[in-house]
Amino acid sequence: MKTAIVIGATGLIGHHLLTQLLADSTYSKIVALTRKPIEYNHEKLVNHVIDFNNLNKYQDYFIGDILFSCLGTTKKQAGSIENQRMVDVDYQYQAAKMAAENGVAHYVLVSSSGANKNANSAYFKMKGELEDKVKPLSFQRISILQPSLLLGERDHFRLGEVLSSYLLPIICKLPFLKRYRPIEGVQVATKMLNVSKAQKEPFEIYTLDELFK
Repeated sequence: MKTAIVIGATGLIGHHLLTQLLADSTYSKIVALTRKPIEYNHEKLVNHVIDFNNLNKYQDYFIGDILFSCLGTTKKQAGSIENQRMVDVDYQYQAAKMAAENGVAHYVLVSSSGANKNANSAYFKMKGELEDKVKPLSFQRISILQPSLLLGERDHFRLGEVLSSYLLPIICKLPFLKRYRPIEGVQVATKMLNVSKAQKEPFEIYTLDELFK
């Protein structure tokens, strides 16, 4: 019986993951660290509302067997690239570092297809930088998932993603574009849960093709 810590539990992937974790007998306690309260109760769920600008105050909340990191934002939501970087890199790295310092054994991160610290795209560059920053941390196992465009219902409207969700499945039938085909958020959440129970190697990256299996 394990304790899971989840950041980003109210997002597209995070809320699916939380639902699955609560239903899974492997986990007896789920600690969700969120900016706003989760609007339902469950006997296995512990929800702490925290200020991510002062993460160092919450070291004691990062105690458990595994940290699932689903946190992320967009430039539009954050207001600027600098603010987006704060969420997508700084918060994520600080959370991972505190979990590693507390002896959490396994770290599961949602990154992105195309993540590369040398990318021209600010988004892919941030994802690549975070991947490189967390790799040296003292987890027994690290799992990095690299989905592309995420499909599913969100609590806010994103015009670009709505348009892409219609166009990309058609465009990506071309062999050289398959790596960019969209994937449902619930599929990524399911893969995260499966990886948390099955991975034996100390480090694995799960590409888009592996997420579709």
